[in-house]
Amino acid sequence: MKLSNLLLTISLTLVFNSLAASIASASSLQPANLQQTTDLVKANNKFVTLLGTQIDVGQPAPNFKVVNENFVAVKLADFSGKNVLISVVPSLDTGVCSLQTKRFNEEVINLSQDVVMLTISNDLPFAQKRFCKTENIDKMQVLSDSVWRDFGSNYGLLIKDMGLLTRAIFIIDSSGKVAYKEIVANISKHPNYELALSTLSALSATLITDKDSSSKKTEK
Repeated sequence: MKLSNLLLTISLTLVFNSLAASIASASSLQPANLQQTTDLVKANNKFVTLLGTQIDVGQPAPNFKVVNENFVAVKLADFSGKNVLISVVPSLDTGVCSLQTKRFNEEVINLSQDVVMLTISNDLPFAQKRFCKTENIDKMQVLSDSVWRDFGSNYGLLIKDMGLLTRAIFIIDSSGKVAYKEIVANISKHPNYELALSTLSALSATLITDKDSSSKKTEK
């Protein structure tokens, strides 16, 4: 084996071992007293248990920390002052999740530049990067909650004993409050795209109007 190939193999082995250790550590550190919700979501016609705190519309959106395809931490606070749509899927490698992600990626061009769209799943960043390249997902950020489970725990979306996030849509307005929430009742079904997008468009229009008003007051 050539020296360069040997070094590459060693490097990749170290990366995967580090990743496995991080995920195992994160799983073992999950608090045993996470809130459990048992009557919101069904899979195969049976209710699943969701772990974490349920968040209501009108409440301040909890901050969270996830990672991008390069394992760089990304936080909700990074998008302060913007309207943020968060599309949550169990796994990008399944049909409905793939279609959901592609639908929102296509819709970004129809929205204001003050809008940020995120997809979050517990897929590993490697898998997310491969999916985005194959499906040309290049207009929204696809992020992973696989390392710390921080997003799933803070928003009550982590499926007990599965390690996946349940399907959901959240919209955080420019003031940092939850303006829209849909936890899809059956994990195999699509979310209400039209209602989420119309809510986001209305918030974006309001933000633009507020900025124009402030600008005019400043000019006087």
